[in-house]
Amino acid sequence: MMVAIVGSPEWIKGLRRELGLTQSQLAERLGVTIVTVSRWENGQSRPRKMAIRALANLAARTSASSRVTAQGPPETSVREATGAYFVTGELHVPDFRAEPELVRLLIEGERLRYGHLFSRIFGTETALIDPLPHQIIAVYQTMLSQPRLRMLLADDAGAGKTIMAGLYVREMLSRHLVRRVLVVSPAGLVGNWKREMRILFSLYCREVTGFDCRTDNPFAGPGSELVLISIDSLAGDRAFQRLAGPDTIPYDLVGAKNLIRI
Repeated sequence: MMVAIVGSPEWIKGLRRELGLTQSQLAERLGVTIVTVSRWENGQSRPRKMAIRALANLAARTSASSRVTAQGPPETSVREATGAYFVTGELHVPDFRAEPELVRLLIEGERLRYGHLFSRIFGTETALIDPLPHQIIAVYQTMLSQPRLRMLLADDAGAGKTIMAGLYVREMLSRHLVRRVLVVSPAGLVGNWKREMRILFSLYCREVTGFDCRTDNPFAGPGSELVLISIDSLAGDRAFQRLAGPDTIPYDLVGAKNLIRI
């Protein structure tokens, strides 16, 4: 397949006609003057790189890149002009108009997504905690190194068992070893669990009550991947029936009081 060279007078004229635009309308879309468009089409001047990219974007969206020409293969002409590339004959043009901060956030998100591959204690680097040595030993030397079996966190009061459990959950999710997590807590600690998971580990648990189980199954469907419920609520017949229902996907990780079980 052959196409006209992006930015040539014939190419610009053909694109404008295919779009059904006047020179004035095309100029308005590109943010230039009608005189500029006229000079492009008459061959009196050539679009600059930013204008060529904008024109190529229009061509990609309207299949204008498929027009036939004897100017040579499209891969060469378009790449040289715009840095565009072809996939199965379709023109793909890089868009450099995104907000720099959004691009930075996207790149940072990808870096964090694979950070656990380069740091064995990556969860401590992304959490708002200052882990103590015994917490590092419990999570990284004992819990994560074991096969996924039942385990018990039974440290002294105030030793940071909630932090250790949250760090373990954060690491298991980051490593894609679990996807669905259910936390069962005493009623008086539900708020504390929810707050610490959100603030310290950026884990947004959905709090489920007995009322939520009356008309719907909160353990199934969107929003059921990370759930927090009190022991009293789960002990009710309706909530437990919802959890054991056929439409509920089994949870990979369950934490009850100080118990973390897989």
